[in-house]
Amino acid sequence: MNTIYLDNNATTAVAPAVLEEMLPYLKDLYGNPSSMHTFGGQLGSTIREARAKVAALLGAEPEEIIFTSCGTESDNTAIMSALEIYPHKRHVITTRVEHPAVYSFCKHLARKGYRVTYIPVDSKGRLNMDAFYKALDDDTAIVSVMYANNETGVIFPVEEIGTVLRERDILFHTDAVQAVGKIPLDTRTLPIDMLSLSGHKLHAPKGIGVLYVRKGTRFYPYIIGGHQEHGRRAGTENIASIIALGKACELAAENLETEGTYLSRLRDKLEAALLRRSPDARINGDTEHRLPNTTNISFEYVEGEAILLRLDEYGICASSGSACTSGSLEPSHVLRAMGVPFTAMHGSIRFSLSRYNTEEEIDKVIETLPPIIKELRMLSPYGRCT
Repeated sequence: MNTIYLDNNATTAVAPAVLEEMLPYLKDLYGNPSSMHTFGGQLGSTIREARAKVAALLGAEPEEIIFTSCGTESDNTAIMSALEIYPHKRHVITTRVEHPAVYSFCKHLARKGYRVTYIPVDSKGRLNMDAFYKALDDDTAIVSVMYANNETGVIFPVEEIGTVLRERDILFHTDAVQAVGKIPLDTRTLPIDMLSLSGHKLHAPKGIGVLYVRKGTRFYPYIIGGHQEHGRRAGTENIASIIALGKACELAAENLETEGTYLSRLRDKLEAALLRRSPDARINGDTEHRLPNTTNISFEYVEGEAILLRLDEYGICASSGSACTSGSLEPSHVLRAMGVPFTAMHGSIRFSLSRYNTEEEIDKVIETLPPIIKELRMLSPYGRCT
């Protein structure tokens, strides 16, 4: 049975060209770039090349790129840097629908005595800008707002937010982990100070990320030790994965427009068919301003966990908008923030596509899922009452 992988917002397959590019640095070129000898020292130029490729995808300068271990580290670093730079400021602003890398970290900061404001969203997952404007004050050290939501794909008004913050001289960080490589993004025109990305979301391996820090932005390192990354992030460089990320960013830049068109067509086909064939189904999130690869669909009166288990029997991989899969009965904090009805929250499924998905795979899901929903509703006490 062939696997149909539609969980690409969780992680992506390493692109063949990316794997080929990194393999020599796992086998033969294993030196430490900080070494004095040529065997290790020669790797410095390969890091510079990879840094330039990442910078090109972001419209950045190479010196604005800091390699990290993942998006979570980049997010934590950005927020902690701001608090170190402005120790007299105790206020952080974020949203109610952030990834746990920001959301949970801000909860941690609140326990440490910081004041955190979580901006709400409306029923389509769009940010309440009135609440954002009201939250700003002279005590605000940093605002961290994701570029695009990992569960719904909704894209936030980053440019508008950044423009306001620049006028107020408040640092702005965006978690762009889900956006980079999927939609055009240019730091030369975006008024942001820091941006996070993660390699395994754009066909590079796990364990490599980036924090973009705009030139001139005051910065304090989160991991302290050696001189690596110009003193901004200590630790021996993950050479193979850095090379891989550079190649992945190069591929993303080459295919950005055509890939986005292709994925949005497959996504729209999947959505339309599932909504047509499954009564009491709904799309969660703004269908106009969202990523081209993502859809979050609620099937009322059934459990998302049950849907995923049945899909798995057919080799179809997706994810749930509910935290049921982690053993919790609590639904997603994103869907709760959006006010999704209780009967729909627990039956939410996220499909996230990549360049490797085919039309035949989408057809298979369309053929397989509606009968599963019908059967599960027949077994559900809620379903039998409708």
